[in-house]
Amino acid sequence: MDRSGRPLRVRGEAGMVSEMVKRIRRCGEGGITYGYILLYIALSSGQIFFNKWVLSSKQINFPYPVALTLLHMLFSSVLCFVLTKVFKIIKIEGGITSEIYLTSVVPIGAMFAMTLWLGNSAYLYISVAFAQMLKATMPVAVFFLGTAAGLEAMSCRMFVIMTVISIGVVVASYGEISISWIGVVYQMGGVVGEASRLIFMEIFVKRKGVRLNSISMMYYVSPCSALCLFVPWVFLEKPKMDSSGSWNFPPIILGLNCLCTFALNLSVFLVISRTSALTIRVAGVVRDWVVVLLSALIFSDSKLTIINLIGYGIGFVGIYHHLRSGPVFSWISSSLSVKSVSA
Repeated sequence: MDRSGRPLRVRGEAGMVSEMVKRIRRCGEGGITYGYILLYIALSSGQIFFNKWVLSSKQINFPYPVALTLLHMLFSSVLCFVLTKVFKIIKIEGGITSEIYLTSVVPIGAMFAMTLWLGNSAYLYISVAFAQMLKATMPVAVFFLGTAAGLEAMSCRMFVIMTVISIGVVVASYGEISISWIGVVYQMGGVVGEASRLIFMEIFVKRKGVRLNSISMMYYVSPCSALCLFVPWVFLEKPKMDSSGSWNFPPIILGLNCLCTFALNLSVFLVISRTSALTIRVAGVVRDWVVVLLSALIFSDSKLTIINLIGYGIGFVGIYHHLRSGPVFSWISSSLSVKSVSA
């Protein structure tokens, strides 16, 4: 008996039940988080194949990447407006002044438009597998642009890691059977655009202190990206679309493609809201492996050779060590340790 008159055994059993409930909740939270990560990987991989099919499929015959990307941004703009202003399901966060919009949101929107435009254009010239390997240079571009902007500190270790990633890309490029340098230029331009977008977003958050959720960011960025895409579409693709009457884009396919893009952006928000932005990089590496392997099975222009695989391996070793040096692995280790305690 304790001082309150309750048996010690009863108190011990109550404590065990309370601890068990806490462990079950932690397992449930971890399961939801991993579910969001798997959802992001599935949506991201699916959208890559979906865009490739739309742009190169003989059934649809819609080889207009700028127009496709413009439709994505217009769809996101309209849907965000309906959700926030018409039905008011989601509240738009404030804090965006005209000065912040012009110096931060506009560059982010322009770089986002550049990324989508050039990245989708690359699928017309190179295989999905090779495009994903070129995307592995993203940490290299982010590191050097971040160093130039004063966001990263140059170190010998990081320079060696970036060099390993670059060597992997060179080896994989050498092993590509039918390489198209036009496609390589498009894809590398998309990598530079995405790296620049990440740098602008980091400056936007760290130096200007404005934090927006995913819907708020899409609400502000999507119209700007659509405007930036409208100009090249008018001069580059609209004349081709007017002169060619053979393309056919069924409304159902168009709606599904735009909806998948919106769902992909939303899944990114779900992952970041429960973990961190760095976790997206880890999930992106897994996604790249999935896309590379599946594309070799689905598309006839994606044939992996031994040299390809060696190059992929070298590049991903560099990415692994780059990610391992960051806080994301601490999050994964702590998450796994919670699961081991719960077992």
